[in-house]
Amino acid sequence: MEEAKGVVKHVLLAKFKDETTAEKIEELIKGYANLVNLIEPIKAFQWGKDVSIENLHQGFTHVFESAFESTEGIAEYVAHPVHVQFATLFLGHLEKVLVIDYKPTVARC
Repeated sequence: MEEAKGVVKHVLLAKFKDETTAEKIEELIKGYANLVNLIEPIKAFQWGKDVSIENLHQGFTHVFESAFESTEGIAEYVAHPVHVQFATLFLGHLEKVLVIDYKPTVARC
């Protein structure tokens, strides 16, 4: 197995508060997706809702994944004023959050 060169993924699992409306969640997701246009180190963004039949989600309902070229890019993103402002708003609507950064490993068969 070999580690992907330079690529670092930033994954956020979220469970929105019960009182957060579907319209507000949609607005927050659009805001999150727009960060790729505002913060240069973000190279890609995707998100989705849990569809697992295993029921092991521990309450998390949404996943957000951003791609960066390096851990330094993630550090720049986390400290960026636009991210700090958005994160304050976004996190205020979450009941639970889990963030993991990792370098993908490609299995060679």
